[in-house]
Amino acid sequence: MIDKIKELIGEAENFKAQTKEEVEAYRIKYLGKKGLVKDFFAEFKNVADDQKKEFGNMVNQLKNTVSDKVTALKEEFESQEEAKGGYGDLSRPSEPIELGSRHPISLVKNQIIDIFSNIGFNVSEGPEIEDDWHNFSALNLPEYHPARDMQDTFFIQTNPDVLLRTHTSSVQVRYMEDNKPPIRTISPGRVFRNEAISSRSHCIFHQVEGLYIDKDVSFADLKQTLLYFTKEMFGKSKIRLRPSYFPFTEPSAEVDIYWGLKTETDYRITKGTGWLEIMGCGMVDPNVLTNCGIDPKEYSGFAFGMGIERIAMLLHQISDIRLFYENDARFLEQFKSAF
Repeated sequence: MIDKIKELIGEAENFKAQTKEEVEAYRIKYLGKKGLVKDFFAEFKNVADDQKKEFGNMVNQLKNTVSDKVTALKEEFESQEEAKGGYGDLSRPSEPIELGSRHPISLVKNQIIDIFSNIGFNVSEGPEIEDDWHNFSALNLPEYHPARDMQDTFFIQTNPDVLLRTHTSSVQVRYMEDNKPPIRTISPGRVFRNEAISSRSHCIFHQVEGLYIDKDVSFADLKQTLLYFTKEMFGKSKIRLRPSYFPFTEPSAEVDIYWGLKTETDYRITKGTGWLEIMGCGMVDPNVLTNCGIDPKEYSGFAFGMGIERIAMLLHQISDIRLFYENDARFLEQFKSAF
């Protein structure tokens, strides 16, 4: 058998081909899954012990000789094709168009929408340029209410009653005006606040706010909804609700999830506590229901809201919010395979 291998090595050294197809067929004959080299390796166990070393060396030599010959012939054919013209074969198909990727904000927004869609929430949208009633007054924030200072607002100079919406709660007001309970909707969208731009804040950002109005809705319903969301979004099922204040909900709470302290990053983003704030929530204030034409004696409901950028920064470990708005292709290309 060793003599047979030596003969094949000689043939390999002298092999010549006219086309690439002949080279490929030759490669498959020797190096393919069912090729001669694999057959020889399979026969190794049947070779006498005193011949195993020589047999193994010869099989490896055959494998290397064939590989070198195939490589040399391929390079020869490629160089011949390049020599045909400065542009190569003009009939050859062009390179495929490079596909773009979804923006991380869109990816996270779509993921949030999918999670709430699974439990019956629809999607509602509204204008980004709002009036005072829908953005403030209907939400229990009448003129000169001190809580208006919590949201630094861009007003339209020619009309002080027109502004860039500061939250997507304005969409919820419009939805309640146009729809009767039961209501179960989320309102994703872009909002604007007159804030200094830094690595942690921006004058433009995105929110998703949710609203559920029906008979006998309780705070327990709100908690179970939030538990479901945090489990689906983050894989975390431990949350806590801390008392807070929002003019349009009463009682109100901030929602924290237990992020953990397994890594140095966990310590940094949770400031060593393991807990991380992700959203605000509460039971819809009866005054808001009344302003929107819903009887608070018959219906109750809850609302919640979160920043999409904050969620995206957590999920993808992004340290600077400004990266979302700079259109840097190097940054955006990282999300080609996401979701």
